[in-house]
Amino acid sequence: MHEEVVAVFIPIVMFLIIGLIWVTAIYYKSRERQMLIEKGLSAEDMKKFFEQKRDPFWLMKVGIICIFFGIGLGIGLMSGAEETREVVTPTSIFIFTGIGFVISNIYGNKMRRNYDLEKKAGN
Repeated sequence: MHEEVVAVFIPIVMFLIIGLIWVTAIYYKSRERQMLIEKGLSAEDMKKFFEQKRDPFWLMKVGIICIFFGIGLGIGLMSGAEETREVVTPTSIFIFTGIGFVISNIYGNKMRRNYDLEKKAGN
């Protein structure tokens, strides 16, 4: 296939995939609300359900994961000879991103427990 044809299809496919993900998220969100209405939940119960579902620390978790991804990428690119870089870079990215996921989960659970305790003490 010619490079020009591939270059045209890349943005088209990218926008189609993004649109598909967006439409799917909206569809499942509406299905979830329909199921709650069918179960007979009142407006207050639905509000409480959606408030409990939110994670107030999701940005912190994403930030920790991004930091560790960057550390892995930096270590991989700074590794010794150029021949080993193509092996070390992906390996260090996966290892450090995995460590980032674990740390963000542990730290997020700790923050959530403290948040829940403060919320209960405030009530």
